[in-house]
Amino acid sequence: MNSLLTHPLWQEDTLGSPLPDHEFGVSVSLPLWRHVIGYEEKDPAVVSKFRSGYPRFCCPPAVGALFEAAEREFAGAGERCVVFPKRTHAERCLAYVRREGFAGGRVEAFGEEALGVAVIAGAAYDAARRFWRFCGEVVSTRQACHALGRTTDETTIAEGAAAQLTLRQRLATLSGQRVEDVFLFPSGMSANSAVHRMLTSEFPGRKTLQLDFPYVDVLKLQQQFGAGVHFFPLTDPHDYDAARAVLAGEAIAGIFSEAPSNPLLRCADFERLLSIVADTQPEVPVIIDDTIATVVNVDAFRVADVVTTSLTKAFSGEGDVMAGSVILNGASRHHAAFSAFLRQSSDHEIWRGDAVALEVNSRDFTGRAAVMSRNSTALFEHLRIHPKVAKAWHSSVDGGPGYRFIQRDGGGHGCLVSFVLKDAATASPVFYDALRVCKGPSLGTSFTLVCPYTLLAHYDELDWAESCGADRFLIRVSAGLEPMEDLIARFDEALDAVAA
Repeated sequence: MNSLLTHPLWQEDTLGSPLPDHEFGVSVSLPLWRHVIGYEEKDPAVVSKFRSGYPRFCCPPAVGALFEAAEREFAGAGERCVVFPKRTHAERCLAYVRREGFAGGRVEAFGEEALGVAVIAGAAYDAARRFWRFCGEVVSTRQACHALGRTTDETTIAEGAAAQLTLRQRLATLSGQRVEDVFLFPSGMSANSAVHRMLTSEFPGRKTLQLDFPYVDVLKLQQQFGAGVHFFPLTDPHDYDAARAVLAGEAIAGIFSEAPSNPLLRCADFERLLSIVADTQPEVPVIIDDTIATVVNVDAFRVADVVTTSLTKAFSGEGDVMAGSVILNGASRHHAAFSAFLRQSSDHEIWRGDAVALEVNSRDFTGRAAVMSRNSTALFEHLRIHPKVAKAWHSSVDGGPGYRFIQRDGGGHGCLVSFVLKDAATASPVFYDALRVCKGPSLGTSFTLVCPYTLLAHYDELDWAESCGADRFLIRVSAGLEPMEDLIARFDEALDAVAA
């Protein structure tokens, strides 16, 4: 198999190929701009070519086959099945489906490992898949292959447990926290979901507060579950005053923010936030997602009671395993209660084959993170002054004082760059189609990965996304490990294809 660093999948005939191009690839090739539109509009000419898909949004083939196998075993007339790693996940799905107005349903156990199966009326299937997407408690491709008897993976339970312990020790060392305060999950969203569930359990009836425009499903999680959310996208200079007023007048379950945000690479002014919290509601917990910057570059515990991370991204780097983590701040006033909740939930883990793969992938994490940071910074500096670029975003500039407050000594800026071209409506498709890098969802891979982020994440709410600062033609770049000069040359080549 060719390396995606030197032989990216960027041409039309790669549509639907997994990225990386094997069964476990978590991204999917969308090489042309019209493919992105076709995917969003469910054009059969596009989606029929998919041999993969980002697992929370599309069922990879093995996962789809697992759903079908469960339906053959359990579904009656007019029923569908959604399969989860554990029974508790299926029970939560069923509860959500019922809250959405669909009666009935039941939970079954599939296979020798008793995977949780939510058996629901066919009309409730879309609601169940929303739960799968927003809560992230997904069966991985490796786990599905094992359940179907389609794999030669002979990873033992003991080997999986050893790999998980090594991962927790690695994350504890990097974060400066204790290994017993590191919890692993089957995806980054399931880590966020667990934290949200923890907050709404510890502080029932309270809304959360979201600062800055976040990754799409983190906000939707807070909107769909619990008591709701106060959202301040920080596009208005008075947003901090508005957040202060909320905190002064209403008990809040927790404050969510990203470091930096995806895709605008901004940070809340964390020093200002801590001052507001101290003045209004000192007990409110702060939750920060450091996926973009990575623990290599920032110490989010200078602010956070809880840090969440999608380990699918830069920590893995290979793009072939889903995972997430929650790390508790040992110095937090909430540590004892939060630790007790997560231990009592006891439904968090990575499937053993994925744990072994992630342990191997992450051995060179710190070195890769440094290279990706240097490449993203160099690409940003090049794009921000290019005559065909209207605006570029990068945490070195847009992270502001908030990023600097948590940045480690010598720390960099993560892998992401975002930008918008001049005359974007006509220029963007030309540029995107000509760009010789892999194109698809996800980030943090060792190979550069590009997508029209706002179109992919917010296609049905583009006006709203733009009101939050995310231009509909924004292009997001996850810089990989390619030689810097080569990477910049590929972007210049695509920019040259755009009419002056």
